Amino acid sequence: MKQILETFYSAFQNLDAETMVSCYHDEIIFEDPAFGKLKGEQAKNMWRMLCESQKDGDFTVYFSDVEFTDKVGKANWEAIYYFGKNKRQVHNRIHAKFEFNEGKIVKHTDEFNLYKWSRQALGIKGTFFGWTKFFKLGLNKKTGRLLSQFEGKTKKP
Repeated sequence: MKQILETFYSAFQNLDAETMVSCYHDEIIFEDPAFGKLKGEQAKNMWRMLCESQKDGDFTVYFSDVEFTDKVGKANWEAIYYFGKNKRQVHNRIHAKFEFNEGKIVKHTDEFNLYKWSRQALGIKGTFFGWTKFFKLGLNKKTGRLLSQFEGKTKKP
């Protein structure tokens, strides 16, 4: 399972979403503080959207501490990028947990400090509101809307 995790993160470093999603089982469940819970194609499309959004940007991913068994795994990873129209630099540190089935990732949970992220990404607004449940729910709604828009424009007629 080490190879699947190394393939996943190496592809992320290269913004290669298709290789990333090839590591996912069709019944993937992904969860993180920004997107909430996503299943199947939505989880795969989230990576496609994120990779596409960073193609012309200054984006760096590091991963380390990869551990695994036949059934579970974990890794630490960091993303450094510029966010939003104000191009605020974000350095997000994430702890990932994985479950495997049939040689693929079937569950992927990313954990990070949403308040720290919001302060970096949103400045004063994030400082005042980033710690609230209201903020997290609003962010999940916004990211869900962005994902739906992305999926709508990438569907073939």
